[in-house]
Amino acid sequence: MARVASTVPPEGSIIPERHPLAPPVGTKIPSHFGHCFGCGHLHPTGLHLVAYSGEGANITATFTVTENHQGAPGLAHGGLLSLAFDEALGKLMWLIRSPAVTGRLETDFMIPVPIGTTLHIAAEITGQHGRKVYTSAVGRLNSPQGEIAVRASALFIIVPMEHFINNAPDGYFEELAKTPELLTFVDPNFEINP
Repeated sequence: MARVASTVPPEGSIIPERHPLAPPVGTKIPSHFGHCFGCGHLHPTGLHLVAYSGEGANITATFTVTENHQGAPGLAHGGLLSLAFDEALGKLMWLIRSPAVTGRLETDFMIPVPIGTTLHIAAEITGQHGRKVYTSAVGRLNSPQGEIAVRASALFIIVPMEHFINNAPDGYFEELAKTPELLTFVDPNFEINP
């Protein structure tokens, strides 16, 4: 039987330092791909999640639930809520300039999230051990102090940038050239924090 990866940092994990080229505190973290369903501004029915760099190993993010995000009538689809957390937790990699893939995502749904509400997500890196980056987040309804609706934790695995570059669709690099802030991240030669 295969062992299930934990989202809890093991003993000896560290909180990684922000990379010197991480987005400055309070600035918007750009979308990595305009057509991304989670954060892309070009996707017509996507979440359009917007994230901002925090002071430490943390970010904040928001998205407003629309009729395009329903599961049960009038309520956000649980899978799309999981997507929002995968996206927000993934944005943490901008702080350490480490391209990574999701290894495991756990999502706990506390209360329903109705359409028309805005989910405010606070996410943080809870540890790093080698190539494994551990993260957690909480989502609150309609304000950063609102009622907790969703909690999540995830394990990300740092991978070479080539993993993404080699799978990029036609036209991606032309679109990328129009977004200079992305070029500082999508660079196959940038250093990765140990």
